Amino acid sequence: VQLQASGGGSVQAGGSLRLSCAVSGRTFSKHAMGWFRQAPGKEREFVAVINWTGGAAWYGDYVKGRFTISRDNAENTVYLQMDSLKPEDTAVYYCAIYRIPRSTVRPSRVESYDYWGQGTQVTVSS
Repeated sequence: VQLQASGGGSVQAGGSLRLSCAVSGRTFSKHAMGWFRQAPGKEREFVAVINWTGGAAWYGDYVKGRFTISRDNAENTVYLQMDSLKPEDTAVYYCAIYRIPRSTVRPSRVESYDYWGQGTQVTVSS
């Protein structure tokens, strides 16, 4: 299973970025997909998850109303639209695929995911 994240970069506060994560080697359409982030010196934290159908999504409190997760099951890709970015959003962002197919849970723990992308750096300047 391979996950390839892209779309990171440097923006000023208030700006936007759109991350993408292409998945291969697993039946993408049957698995929830998550985004996490890790800032220097901090633990990896949950950002957002979308269920396997794309019909429901959940977010960390610190990104609610600013970030939107979506997926295209025909393209085996999950996206994270990030708007109104803040300097505290600066981190390496990782996509991950949930281990259990067709699940109804809302996996927000790092341990719930078994494959991860390589990460993409997002830097927000004030």
